[in-house]
Amino acid sequence: MDSSGTPTTQGYTIEQVIQLATDALFGLSDSPKLDAELLLCHVLECERSYLYTWPEKILGNDQVLAFRELLQKRQQGHPIAHLIGEREFWGLPLKVTPDTLIPRPDTEVLIETALTLLPAGQNANLRILDLGTGTGAIALALKSERPNAQVCAVDFSKAALEVAKTNSELLNLPIQNLHSSWFQALPAGEYFDLIASNPPYIEQEDEHLSQGDVRFEPISALTSGKDGLEDIRLIAKQAIDYLLPAGWLILEHGYNQGEAVREILAENGYQTIETRQDYGQNDRITFGQKSTT
Repeated sequence: MDSSGTPTTQGYTIEQVIQLATDALFGLSDSPKLDAELLLCHVLECERSYLYTWPEKILGNDQVLAFRELLQKRQQGHPIAHLIGEREFWGLPLKVTPDTLIPRPDTEVLIETALTLLPAGQNANLRILDLGTGTGAIALALKSERPNAQVCAVDFSKAALEVAKTNSELLNLPIQNLHSSWFQALPAGEYFDLIASNPPYIEQEDEHLSQGDVRFEPISALTSGKDGLEDIRLIAKQAIDYLLPAGWLILEHGYNQGEAVREILAENGYQTIETRQDYGQNDRITFGQKSTT
Protein backbone atom coordinates (compact mmCIF):
# COMPACT_ATOMS: atom_id res chain seq x y z
CA MET A 1 0.00 0.00 0.00
CA ASP A 2 1.33 3.45 -0.87
CA SER A 3 0.93 6.71 1.04
CA SER A 4 -2.48 7.43 -0.52
CA GLY A 5 -3.91 4.12 0.65
CA THR A 6 -3.90 2.57 -2.83
CA PRO A 7 -2.45 -0.89 -3.40
CA THR A 8 1.01 -1.37 -4.85
CA THR A 9 1.87 -4.38 -6.99
CA GLN A 10 3.04 -6.97 -4.47
CA GLY A 11 0.86 -10.08 -4.20
CA TYR A 12 -2.51 -8.63 -3.28
CA THR A 13 -5.64 -10.76 -3.26
CA ILE A 14 -8.99 -9.62 -4.59
CA GLU A 15 -10.29 -9.25 -1.04
CA GLN A 16 -7.30 -7.17 0.06
CA VAL A 17 -7.47 -4.88 -2.96
CA ILE A 18 -11.17 -4.21 -2.41
CA GLN A 19 -10.61 -3.41 1.26
CA LEU A 20 -7.67 -1.10 0.57
CA ALA A 21 -9.57 0.70 -2.18
CA THR A 22 -12.68 1.01 -0.01
CA ASP A 23 -10.58 2.65 2.70
CA ALA A 24 -8.94 4.95 0.15
CA LEU A 25 -12.34 6.12 -1.13
CA PHE A 26 -13.90 6.59 2.30
CA GLY A 27 -15.32 10.10 2.52
CA LEU A 28 -14.81 10.65 -1.21
CA SER A 29 -17.66 8.48 -2.43
CA ASP A 30 -21.19 7.69 -1.27
CA SER A 31 -20.54 4.00 -1.97
CA PRO A 32 -16.79 3.35 -1.66
CA LYS A 33 -16.98 -0.45 -1.61
CA LEU A 34 -19.29 -0.60 -4.61
CA ASP A 35 -17.01 1.77 -6.50
CA ALA A 36 -14.00 -0.40 -5.68
CA GLU A 37 -15.80 -3.54 -6.85
CA LEU A 38 -16.99 -1.96 -10.10
CA LEU A 39 -13.51 -0.71 -10.94
CA LEU A 40 -11.96 -4.10 -10.19
CA CYS A 41 -14.60 -5.89 -12.27
CA HIS A 42 -13.73 -3.59 -15.15
CA VAL A 43 -10.03 -4.44 -14.85
CA LEU A 44 -10.67 -8.19 -14.49
CA GLU A 45 -13.48 -8.21 -17.09
CA CYS A 46 -15.72 -10.14 -14.71
CA GLU A 47 -19.04 -9.96 -12.90
CA ARG A 48 -19.20 -8.88 -9.25
CA SER A 49 -20.10 -12.44 -8.25
CA TYR A 50 -16.60 -13.47 -9.30
CA LEU A 51 -15.09 -11.23 -6.63
CA TYR A 52 -17.04 -13.03 -3.92
CA THR A 53 -16.37 -16.49 -5.37
CA TRP A 54 -12.58 -15.99 -5.56
CA PRO A 55 -11.66 -13.49 -2.81
CA GLU A 56 -8.25 -15.14 -2.22
CA LYS A 57 -7.18 -15.03 -5.86
CA ILE A 58 -3.88 -13.14 -6.19
CA LEU A 59 -3.87 -10.41 -8.80
CA GLY A 60 -1.10 -9.93 -11.33
CA ASN A 61 1.08 -6.83 -11.28
CA ASP A 62 -0.47 -5.47 -14.48
CA GLN A 63 -3.96 -5.88 -13.03
CA VAL A 64 -3.04 -4.06 -9.84
CA LEU A 65 -1.37 -1.24 -11.78
CA ALA A 66 -4.43 -0.82 -14.01
CA PHE A 67 -6.70 -0.84 -10.98
CA ARG A 68 -4.54 1.68 -9.13
CA GLU A 69 -4.71 4.08 -12.08
CA LEU A 70 -8.52 3.93 -12.12
CA LEU A 71 -8.70 4.26 -8.35
CA GLN A 72 -6.59 7.40 -8.39
CA LYS A 73 -8.89 8.96 -10.99
CA ARG A 74 -11.89 8.05 -8.84
CA GLN A 75 -10.20 9.72 -5.87
CA GLN A 76 -9.93 12.85 -8.02
CA GLY A 77 -13.69 12.74 -8.56
CA HIS A 78 -13.98 11.21 -12.03
CA PRO A 79 -17.36 9.45 -12.36
CA ILE A 80 -17.43 5.66 -12.22
CA ALA A 81 -19.42 5.57 -15.46
CA HIS A 82 -16.65 7.41 -17.30
CA LEU A 83 -13.92 5.22 -15.82
CA ILE A 84 -15.57 1.95 -16.82
CA GLY A 85 -17.34 3.38 -19.88
CA GLU A 86 -20.75 2.04 -18.97
CA ARG A 87 -23.90 2.70 -16.91
CA GLU A 88 -27.01 0.55 -16.63
CA PHE A 89 -30.36 2.22 -17.29
CA TRP A 90 -33.74 0.46 -17.36
CA GLY A 91 -31.83 -2.83 -17.31
CA LEU A 92 -29.87 -1.85 -20.43
CA PRO A 93 -26.06 -1.63 -20.32
CA LEU A 94 -25.27 1.69 -22.00
CA LYS A 95 -21.91 2.89 -23.22
CA VAL A 96 -21.06 6.27 -21.67
CA THR A 97 -18.45 8.88 -22.61
CA PRO A 98 -17.64 12.41 -21.39
CA ASP A 99 -19.64 13.65 -24.42
CA THR A 100 -22.92 12.62 -22.78
CA LEU A 101 -24.76 12.97 -19.53
CA ILE A 102 -24.54 9.93 -17.30
CA PRO A 103 -28.01 8.31 -17.11
CA ARG A 104 -29.49 8.72 -13.62
CA PRO A 105 -31.84 6.26 -11.87
CA ASP A 106 -34.44 9.01 -11.32
CA THR A 107 -34.87 9.37 -15.09
CA GLU A 108 -36.42 5.90 -15.03
CA VAL A 109 -39.49 7.62 -13.54
CA LEU A 110 -39.88 9.29 -16.94
CA ILE A 111 -39.89 5.86 -18.60
CA GLU A 112 -42.40 4.48 -16.10
CA THR A 113 -44.68 7.46 -16.67
CA ALA A 114 -44.35 7.40 -20.46
CA LEU A 115 -45.35 3.74 -20.54
CA THR A 116 -48.58 4.56 -18.71
CA LEU A 117 -49.37 7.17 -21.37
CA LEU A 118 -48.51 5.06 -24.42
CA PRO A 119 -50.81 2.34 -25.74
CA ALA A 120 -49.67 -1.12 -24.70
CA GLY A 121 -49.27 -4.08 -27.04
CA GLN A 122 -48.06 -4.24 -30.60
CA ASN A 123 -48.72 -0.86 -32.21
CA ALA A 124 -46.69 -0.47 -35.40
CA ASN A 125 -47.90 3.11 -35.90
CA LEU A 126 -46.69 4.45 -32.54
CA ARG A 127 -44.22 7.31 -33.00
CA ILE A 128 -41.90 8.57 -30.25
CA LEU A 129 -39.41 11.46 -30.23
CA ASP A 130 -36.58 11.80 -27.70
CA LEU A 131 -35.08 15.30 -27.61
CA GLY A 132 -31.50 15.61 -26.36
CA THR A 133 -30.95 11.87 -26.36
CA GLY A 134 -27.33 11.75 -25.13
CA THR A 135 -26.52 8.06 -24.63
CA GLY A 136 -29.91 7.17 -26.11
CA ALA A 137 -31.15 6.08 -22.67
CA ILE A 138 -34.75 7.29 -22.96
CA ALA A 139 -35.18 6.36 -26.63
CA LEU A 140 -33.73 2.87 -26.16
CA ALA A 141 -35.64 2.16 -22.95
CA LEU A 142 -38.92 3.06 -24.66
CA LYS A 143 -37.96 1.06 -27.76
CA SER A 144 -37.26 -1.96 -25.55
CA GLU A 145 -40.79 -1.73 -24.12
CA ARG A 146 -42.58 -0.82 -27.37
CA PRO A 147 -40.48 -2.71 -29.94
CA ASN A 148 -42.69 -1.87 -32.91
CA ALA A 149 -42.68 1.85 -32.25
CA GLN A 150 -40.81 4.22 -34.54
CA VAL A 151 -38.40 6.05 -32.24
CA CYS A 152 -36.42 9.13 -33.28
CA ALA A 153 -33.53 10.29 -31.08
CA VAL A 154 -32.34 13.89 -31.52
CA ASP A 155 -29.21 15.60 -30.23
CA PHE A 156 -27.27 18.74 -31.13
CA SER A 157 -24.00 17.00 -30.27
CA LYS A 158 -22.68 14.77 -33.05
CA ALA A 159 -20.44 13.02 -30.53
CA ALA A 160 -23.42 12.20 -28.34
CA LEU A 161 -25.33 10.87 -31.35
CA GLU A 162 -22.45 8.50 -32.09
CA VAL A 163 -22.76 7.14 -28.55
CA ALA A 164 -26.52 6.68 -28.97
CA LYS A 165 -25.97 4.97 -32.33
CA THR A 166 -23.40 2.61 -30.78
CA ASN A 167 -25.77 1.72 -27.95
CA SER A 168 -28.59 1.14 -30.42
CA GLU A 169 -26.46 -1.28 -32.42
CA LEU A 170 -25.04 -3.11 -29.40
CA LEU A 171 -28.50 -3.61 -27.90
CA ASN A 172 -30.11 -4.45 -31.25
CA LEU A 173 -32.73 -1.78 -30.66
CA PRO A 174 -33.01 0.13 -33.95
CA ILE A 175 -33.84 3.82 -33.62
CA GLN A 176 -33.45 6.82 -35.93
CA ASN A 177 -30.70 9.25 -34.94
CA LEU A 178 -31.04 12.86 -36.04
CA HIS A 179 -28.54 15.71 -35.64
CA SER A 180 -30.66 18.70 -34.69
CA SER A 181 -31.07 21.58 -32.28
CA TRP A 182 -34.37 20.44 -30.77
CA PHE A 183 -36.95 20.46 -33.62
CA GLN A 184 -34.87 22.43 -36.12
CA ALA A 185 -33.94 19.58 -38.49
CA LEU A 186 -37.16 17.59 -38.24
CA PRO A 187 -38.86 17.21 -41.62
CA ALA A 188 -42.13 19.02 -42.13
CA GLY A 189 -45.20 16.95 -41.39
CA GLU A 190 -43.60 14.83 -38.66
CA TYR A 191 -46.04 14.05 -35.85
CA PHE A 192 -45.59 11.99 -32.71
CA ASP A 193 -47.69 10.22 -30.12
CA LEU A 194 -45.17 11.13 -27.44
CA ILE A 195 -42.30 13.59 -27.19
CA ALA A 196 -39.94 13.01 -24.27
CA SER A 197 -36.98 15.05 -23.11
CA ASN A 198 -34.48 15.31 -20.29
CA PRO A 199 -33.25 18.77 -21.32
CA PRO A 200 -30.76 21.05 -19.59
CA TYR A 201 -32.53 22.55 -16.56
CA ILE A 202 -29.86 23.71 -14.11
CA GLU A 203 -29.45 27.43 -13.43
CA GLN A 204 -26.26 28.86 -14.93
CA GLU A 205 -24.97 30.02 -11.54
CA ASP A 206 -25.94 26.89 -9.59
CA GLU A 207 -23.21 26.01 -7.08
CA HIS A 208 -23.75 22.28 -7.70
CA LEU A 209 -22.09 22.61 -11.12
CA SER A 210 -18.74 22.54 -9.36
CA GLN A 211 -19.56 19.44 -7.32
CA GLY A 212 -19.78 15.70 -7.93
CA ASP A 213 -20.07 14.00 -11.31
CA VAL A 214 -21.45 17.04 -13.14
CA ARG A 215 -17.96 18.61 -13.07
CA PHE A 216 -17.00 16.08 -15.76
CA GLU A 217 -20.17 16.25 -17.88
CA PRO A 218 -20.85 18.56 -20.86
CA ILE A 219 -22.04 21.92 -19.49
CA SER A 220 -24.28 22.46 -22.55
CA ALA A 221 -26.34 19.45 -21.48
CA LEU A 222 -26.77 20.79 -17.94
CA THR A 223 -27.56 24.51 -17.86
CA SER A 224 -30.38 26.49 -19.44
CA GLY A 225 -30.34 30.20 -18.70
CA LYS A 226 -30.65 32.16 -15.51
CA ASP A 227 -33.58 30.17 -14.12
CA GLY A 228 -32.79 26.85 -15.84
CA LEU A 229 -36.02 26.89 -17.83
CA GLU A 230 -35.09 28.38 -21.21
CA ASP A 231 -34.94 25.06 -23.07
CA ILE A 232 -38.10 23.78 -21.39
CA ARG A 233 -39.95 26.92 -22.54
CA LEU A 234 -38.73 26.44 -26.10
CA ILE A 235 -39.59 22.73 -26.17
CA ALA A 236 -43.05 23.26 -24.72
CA LYS A 237 -43.81 26.01 -27.23
CA GLN A 238 -42.67 24.06 -30.28
CA ALA A 239 -43.59 20.50 -29.33
CA ILE A 240 -47.32 21.05 -29.55
CA ASP A 241 -46.97 21.55 -33.32
CA TYR A 242 -45.31 18.13 -33.63
CA LEU A 243 -47.77 16.16 -31.52
CA LEU A 244 -50.69 14.19 -32.86
CA PRO A 245 -54.08 15.05 -31.33
CA ALA A 246 -54.11 13.65 -27.76
CA GLY A 247 -50.32 13.25 -27.95
CA TRP A 248 -48.15 13.76 -24.87
CA LEU A 249 -45.14 15.89 -23.97
CA ILE A 250 -43.17 14.58 -20.99
CA LEU A 251 -40.27 16.49 -19.44
CA GLU A 252 -37.70 15.88 -16.73
CA HIS A 253 -36.84 18.94 -14.65
CA GLY A 254 -35.30 20.11 -11.38
CA TYR A 255 -36.71 19.24 -7.97
CA ASN A 256 -37.93 22.83 -7.45
CA GLN A 257 -39.32 23.45 -10.95
CA GLY A 258 -42.54 21.43 -10.96
CA GLU A 259 -44.89 24.37 -10.48
CA ALA A 260 -43.07 26.49 -13.06
CA VAL A 261 -43.12 23.70 -15.67
CA ARG A 262 -46.84 23.11 -15.10
CA GLU A 263 -47.44 26.82 -15.71
CA ILE A 264 -45.34 26.72 -18.89
CA LEU A 265 -47.35 23.77 -20.25
CA ALA A 266 -50.65 25.44 -19.39
CA GLU A 267 -49.59 28.68 -21.09
CA ASN A 268 -48.88 26.70 -24.26
CA GLY A 269 -52.28 25.02 -24.38
CA TYR A 270 -51.52 21.58 -22.91
CA GLN A 271 -54.17 19.76 -20.93
CA THR A 272 -54.23 16.98 -18.31
CA ILE A 273 -51.03 18.41 -16.80
CA GLU A 274 -49.45 16.48 -13.95
CA THR A 275 -46.15 16.27 -12.06
CA ARG A 276 -44.66 13.02 -10.77
CA GLN A 277 -41.99 12.58 -8.11
CA ASP A 278 -38.70 10.71 -8.33
CA TYR A 279 -37.48 7.97 -5.99
CA GLY A 280 -36.37 10.61 -3.47
CA GLN A 281 -39.88 12.11 -3.39
CA ASN A 282 -38.83 15.22 -5.33
CA ASP A 283 -40.80 16.70 -8.21
CA ARG A 284 -39.01 15.37 -11.30
CA ILE A 285 -41.37 14.67 -14.24
CA THR A 286 -44.14 16.85 -15.64
CA PHE A 287 -46.32 15.95 -18.61
CA GLY A 288 -49.20 17.42 -20.56
CA GLN A 289 -51.46 16.41 -23.43
CA LYS A 290 -52.37 18.11 -26.68
CA SER A 291 -56.11 18.54 -27.12
CA THR A 292 -57.99 16.30 -29.50
CA THR A 293 -59.48 19.25 -31.37
